[in-house]
Amino acid sequence: MTAKEAYIVIDIGTGNVRVAAVSTNGTVLGVAREDIQYIRDEKYPDALYFDANGLWKQVTGLARQVIDGLPGIQVRALTATSQREGIVLLGKNGESLVGLPNIDHRGREWEEILPDKTIVYKITGRYPTSLFSAFKLLGIKKRWKEVWQQCNSFVSISDWVEFQLSGVIKYEHSQASETLLYDVEKRQWSDALCDLFSLDSSLLPPLNDSGTVLGPVLPAVASAFNISKEALVVVGGGDTQLAIKSTQPAVEDIVIVSGTTTPIVKLVDTYLLDAGQRTWTSRDIEAHRLVFEANAGVTGLNFQRLKEIFYPNETYAVIEQELAATKDAFCMASLGSLVADEKTPLIKGGFIFPTPVSHQLTRGHFVWATVLDIACSIAENYKILCEVAGHQPDYVWACGGGLQSVTLRSLLAGLLNKKVQVRRGFEQSSVIGGALICNEALKLTVDFDDTIEVIHPQQQPYCAALYKEWKKTRSLFRSVL
Repeated sequence: MTAKEAYIVIDIGTGNVRVAAVSTNGTVLGVAREDIQYIRDEKYPDALYFDANGLWKQVTGLARQVIDGLPGIQVRALTATSQREGIVLLGKNGESLVGLPNIDHRGREWEEILPDKTIVYKITGRYPTSLFSAFKLLGIKKRWKEVWQQCNSFVSISDWVEFQLSGVIKYEHSQASETLLYDVEKRQWSDALCDLFSLDSSLLPPLNDSGTVLGPVLPAVASAFNISKEALVVVGGGDTQLAIKSTQPAVEDIVIVSGTTTPIVKLVDTYLLDAGQRTWTSRDIEAHRLVFEANAGVTGLNFQRLKEIFYPNETYAVIEQELAATKDAFCMASLGSLVADEKTPLIKGGFIFPTPVSHQLTRGHFVWATVLDIACSIAENYKILCEVAGHQPDYVWACGGGLQSVTLRSLLAGLLNKKVQVRRGFEQSSVIGGALICNEALKLTVDFDDTIEVIHPQQQPYCAALYKEWKKTRSLFRSVL
């Protein structure tokens, strides 16, 4: 392949839609993004949806923007990744009816229909809640009749993107893990689960492996994107799994993916469950592997929102300079991050600092406390994974935009007492994962830049003291619920 040849990776996250062009060796050539527009659904207490046709127009515009900004580029393949629990309902002719994001909880009213949730946990590897697709479908069936009557099938958001690109309706295994209708250990749809949710198994599309070539891009899409009609569409997968792929890990490795949320995962080759039902087990995009996961919740979203308040126009470099000058417990925070062994989430949070308000208190203290909250939450969930599955290596892999913070990387190494390893391009981990998938699908052997930065654990007594203070702060906020 020539230097002008590249892949397009379409990434539909919780907050925004992103289209990236990436070279075969993992160099990100261009990225364009826009916010996703969600619509509140007043038929339910806590429901959001999106106009799938409107989202596709955004994808098309962003793809054209990226491709037109790279004159002479030849797009050899396209793939997609997305938020893991989001779905799009399809009509009998493949028309997009409605999109339901991961943050849609229209099914919450029906969570108690399951007589034995332990049975569902054993088959699906996750405790059943309205986060997952089966409950979203049930909410539509119960209260949005005009959509349900037209619904012929449904797919994950990344599978929907690839359907728009190729015309092929299917469901990829890592995404199917999030439906509550899929047997994770057996790697197949479950009729028994469909019966539990009173959903017809005819709704379920054929399953397909990540890295499979679906065929050439549709001519209309090639024209709209301004690419060759010979470009191939490759099956992607869940955004966490593509990010994991970018670190090129092995079975038994632990990977921290710091994005909008922060999954902490161990890669395993046998189906693991936690007796306390605190963890998730999913299929990986590698057919022989599974992902054993605890999740610290919306950590990245917390950081971004506070950055907009305290550092609206500054770069990460400016933030890191100020964080380096505020490494103390002068201000502590608890901001709703999740810990897997807590039965209920924190719904109140905030900052604690000495009163009266001191002249020493700076914006850097607030952001430093936020980063510490993220790091300690990750450490708590890491401990839970280790309780169930162990972890022998002296390192963890890390990737995702949140790891741009040197302070976060350093705190993690100290709190975990493990080396924290990041590969080149870790900030765009799902895009790098997409490039690796496309290389495999096209059977290309390409040298990736294997530069690895290693952060060694330091100042363990200092980190242990911070952790102890953070636990006290979290307990205080839990007491005011």
